Amino acid sequence: MTSTTSSGGTTTRRCSCRNPETGKNYGKSCPKLANRRHGTWAIRHELTNRSDGTRREFRRSGFESSAEATKELNKVRALLAIPEEDDPAGHIAISDMLETCSTSKEPLPDYDETRRRLAAGQALNPRMSVSEWLDLWLGGKKRLRVGGHKRYESDIRVHLKPHLGDVRLDKLNVPHLDRMFDAINEANIEIQEQNTQRRAALDELKAIPSWKGAENRARRKWIKAAIDQMPPFRRVTSINTQHHIRATLRAALNTAISQRIVPNYNAAEHVEMKPGTKPKALVWTEERVAHWLATGEKPSPVMVWTPEQTGQFLDHVEGDRLDAMWRLVAFRGLRRGEGCSPRWMDFSKRTRSLEIATQLVQDGWEVLEGLPKTNSGIRSVALDEETVDALERRKLLQQEEKRKWGDAWKDTGRIFTEEDGSLLHPGKISDLFERLVAEAGLPPIRLHDLRHGAATLMLAAGVDIKVVSETLGHSDSRITRDIYQSVLDDLARAAAEAVVKLVPRAPRAIRSVIEQRAARRAPAIGASPLCTCECTCGAAQDGAHTS
Repeated sequence: MTSTTSSGGTTTRRCSCRNPETGKNYGKSCPKLANRRHGTWAIRHELTNRSDGTRREFRRSGFESSAEATKELNKVRALLAIPEEDDPAGHIAISDMLETCSTSKEPLPDYDETRRRLAAGQALNPRMSVSEWLDLWLGGKKRLRVGGHKRYESDIRVHLKPHLGDVRLDKLNVPHLDRMFDAINEANIEIQEQNTQRRAALDELKAIPSWKGAENRARRKWIKAAIDQMPPFRRVTSINTQHHIRATLRAALNTAISQRIVPNYNAAEHVEMKPGTKPKALVWTEERVAHWLATGEKPSPVMVWTPEQTGQFLDHVEGDRLDAMWRLVAFRGLRRGEGCSPRWMDFSKRTRSLEIATQLVQDGWEVLEGLPKTNSGIRSVALDEETVDALERRKLLQQEEKRKWGDAWKDTGRIFTEEDGSLLHPGKISDLFERLVAEAGLPPIRLHDLRHGAATLMLAAGVDIKVVSETLGHSDSRITRDIYQSVLDDLARAAAEAVVKLVPRAPRAIRSVIEQRAARRAPAIGASPLCTCECTCGAAQDGAHTS
């Protein structure tokens, strides 16, 4: 083995020849090393120490000539010389990149492109995987609210990384995404089949009495053992969720494009998918209630009560310690987290208004305080006199609870709290709402549907859709129109009927006689003009009739 050391790095030639007598490698004493074409060449160059202080080198071998090895070594030297001497972070970044290339045996990156990336503060690894970029992208989303961050993280962890994580970011294309969504839909079919099998086994178990005979007990034991071996009930990945997965990837790729990490091509923009569906809000009419009672099926995932049903619920919760909260959601359309979190400092009796400035969100089972869902969610909500009175009664009740708990009282400054003053748990509030709905004997809706009902009431009362949108905290009135299109259609039909009723008309019986007389006098198509005398013969005016 021979080596040549120059400024910054070493080239080495070695061969694998062995001494036939000893069986050991010749090393530098190989008699064929005099021939410069014998053996292969390798290079080695010291890199900047890692962040933890440990040393490292760039190594590469397999060059057929000294010239090839020296050319590669010069590329390493040039890349290491890109950062300024007083830029330790740049030196570490370049060395990290070279260490990755050495380990993965990938070609060295282009000098000009590397220099541009370093100057722009971009990642120097042009061959990073989709998984690596998604981690970098999500870590850089500093302004995301808790709910948005959790949804992005879920899309990345559950779907994008398992299916696309190992793909090189700059090689990601539409077929990769097609295969991912095909795999998701195939998994959906399997989940549905497994859910059906488990549900059938549970139904069979329920139908077998446990108190009648040894045979039934043995059968129940066997079915229980089979159920234990089955996968638990799981939710399928719906089309709407698949669209959200694509939106997450599209946002991450757009950032990569804007930072010039990948070419100006976003595969998520071009993949074809089944259209998503947004459930429309439907009203619990008598016919729909009857269908639900007969079959147990809800006509739509989003159902709202009629004004009478809403009144029945509010009557049922009258006197409840949280009755003012239910009233705010039912009439002003607060979201669940917004309804749990208003502070006394945000309530003004004089102006009859409530500022929506915070919300309580559920992360797992932990409750966190954050901003409303969108910037438009930070808003001022006008209150009616009865709601103001209800909030004043709530204040008196809270003062009584505070005296009762004494030093154990937790002063959170919230309008609606647990009895000891601690924060309400949004998940528990949803459970409480379901119990109250069942107690009131009303058709089921979600707590969020009570917010939809508030919008329906405002629209039915003739409130302008722009005002409705601002009250709900939507960023655009088009969102309001899309969600409540079915309600707007019902209102449009009612308006059409109202317009017709504005025009005075003769009674229907008289109009029927007039229409029949007009029909007798109307000429048939292609016939001669009819007689205009007082007779009713209808003969043509050609002298062929007599009066």
